[in-house]
Amino acid sequence: MEKALFLPFMQLQTGHHHVADALIAEINSCRNDIVCDKVDILSYSYGRMEKVISAAYLNWIKYFPDVYDRLYRFTAYKKEPFHNRRYLYEAMFMYFFKRLTNRNDVRILFCTHALPSNIASVLKLKNKLSSVTVNVYTDYFVNDLWGIEGIDYHLVPTLTVKDYLTAKGVRPEAIYVTGIPVDNVFQKADRRERNSDLIKVLVTGGSLGVGSLKSMLPALNSGKVHYYILCGKNDILYQDLLRIEQDSVTPIPYITRKAEMNKLYNQVDAVLTKPGGVTISECLLKRKPIFLYNPLPGQERINAEQMKLQGTAIPVDKDNNLEEQLLQFFTDENRQRVYDDNVDVYHRYLDRRPLSDLLQEMLNKKH
Repeated sequence: MEKALFLPFMQLQTGHHHVADALIAEINSCRNDIVCDKVDILSYSYGRMEKVISAAYLNWIKYFPDVYDRLYRFTAYKKEPFHNRRYLYEAMFMYFFKRLTNRNDVRILFCTHALPSNIASVLKLKNKLSSVTVNVYTDYFVNDLWGIEGIDYHLVPTLTVKDYLTAKGVRPEAIYVTGIPVDNVFQKADRRERNSDLIKVLVTGGSLGVGSLKSMLPALNSGKVHYYILCGKNDILYQDLLRIEQDSVTPIPYITRKAEMNKLYNQVDAVLTKPGGVTISECLLKRKPIFLYNPLPGQERINAEQMKLQGTAIPVDKDNNLEEQLLQFFTDENRQRVYDDNVDVYHRYLDRRPLSDLLQEMLNKKH
């Protein structure tokens, strides 16, 4: 049996993994002759060093956020007309990439991170990689590390990204505006009308942080907004919120099933989150107003800028009362109408074909 290989970068369960998982589920639903495998290229190449590098990366963002942001923009977001070769990365990963692809009968490669895409692009241009190769962008912009030349297909989040790629010479018919792929359970939009004066807001626990969340709680008690706080695997946060017993707050432990998460989306009126690509994509599909809080340096800050330009997310001012900002939006019908119109524009340019059909087309391409 032939293989579809999915290539994130690190083992950290970021959007690169979630997008790969969503695509794997789609392929498994429509093809039984393709074996899907997911390999993060960093741990494949350097084994236990991956954990050290991942920890260093997270600590860098935590302790030196502005330095990381400036360096990220300088090295990966210059907006240059041409993408340059990255010889250091090629020296570090080319051997392992070739070994990985040569040992498997890889019919198609899905790159959900820029680095494996960069290596694939170099090999495709040298005619040393025959697999059909697909870039799957997991942010709302294209950083300079992505390989573009030689890549067969591009799954992009927005029309803006498609225009960016066509300006770089990519054939329009090789680009599909799919949004950032998410699990099929989130595909059905929810246009329900609010049937009470109480505004229900889903808060992704990591978007606020434990410290800022605790300091903010006394101000989240107007009786007009109820907060469902996703605590994820942070059991300390979950237990702390349970002990506080604040009527306006419902802590929610780690959710394992996508259907449960979808049900939660259907129960709320808005989502307060960091601008991670997958969460944003889910909210846009569900047509939930998105309030962006405290984006991480690098990708998230640029995502926030792109969302603000499109009018599909509302940045929260950390220096002002959060609840007042939420209430200002939900008591202003004109702002809500403008926001809904912007989300409609986003949906208008999405490919109408089921994602499984697009994947079938790619899988059927001769290589």
